[in-house]
Amino acid sequence: MASTASAASDPEHTTKEREEEENAPAAEDEDTGAQVAPIVKLEEVSVTTGEEDEDAILDLKAKLYRFDKEGSQWKERGVGTVKLLKHKESGKVRLVMRQSKTLKICANHLVLPTINVQEHHGNDKSCVWHASDFADGELKDELFCIRFTSVENCKTFRETVHEVAQSQSKIEESKDAAEAAGLIEKLSVEDTKTEGKEKENLTTAKDDGEAVGEKSETEKKDEPAPPA
Repeated sequence: MASTASAASDPEHTTKEREEEENAPAAEDEDTGAQVAPIVKLEEVSVTTGEEDEDAILDLKAKLYRFDKEGSQWKERGVGTVKLLKHKESGKVRLVMRQSKTLKICANHLVLPTINVQEHHGNDKSCVWHASDFADGELKDELFCIRFTSVENCKTFRETVHEVAQSQSKIEESKDAAEAAGLIEKLSVEDTKTEGKEKENLTTAKDDGEAVGEKSETEKKDEPAPPA
């Protein structure tokens, strides 16, 4: 009895028992096999980027800046991936850059034959160019500067944009030539129709003249003979 009372009043013994109870492994949840239906059913939503009808011909990581005319300084637009996307049907190419984390569009403009990408003065990893950009939802004349992680990537970007600009120039020339050929063909068809109409008018006039002549001869025959 004394030993039991002594053990019950011993704080060390009580603490040890409490620790053993707390550290005892919890009983595993019994698998009843019941299936619980989710409270909210989430439907799969297809996400479109607007690039589904385009093929990427360039994809590089870079940091983009735009020149702030009011503050007369360069301002960062974002760090992400710059792409050159060629449309599968029209063949037109646009430059698109999105921020890495938010996917917000930093730049979005067509690569026109007049674009001129130049190396930024004093930095062989950067280059600059002007463009009519639509990243903010309206066309703005922007001066961009893009910085790559290596000289090779910067060179690849410049050369690829230059090649695309030349190809777009040829497309424009072919388009102009096709439009000119179509216009000439249309004019030729109209000229042919005009000539045919003129010939038809001449033929009709000739037939009318002959008919009038025959009528005059008939009228002369029907007139009474002059007195002797």
